[in-house]
Amino acid sequence: MLSTGNQLRAARALADMDQGTLAEAAGVNVNTIRNMEASKDETIKANNQTVVAVQKALEQAGIEFLNHGQPGVRLKAK
Repeated sequence: MLSTGNQLRAARALADMDQGTLAEAAGVNVNTIRNMEASKDETIKANNQTVVAVQKALEQAGIEFLNHGQPGVRLKAK
């Protein structure tokens, strides 16, 4: 589950997406992505529907979210 701004930033980097591309894929405004990433190590302060949309867009780009003790991300095996 997507939970922190740093996790979001790492996932976006692994997916090789800029903020605008991710925003478009998730159907949200680019400022929403910026604000979500600004939370850094804290829990993202955004509406649950928005977080789910962003997570789904990243998962479709091949990202897997990990939460084994700490939030993390990796590329899915092909």
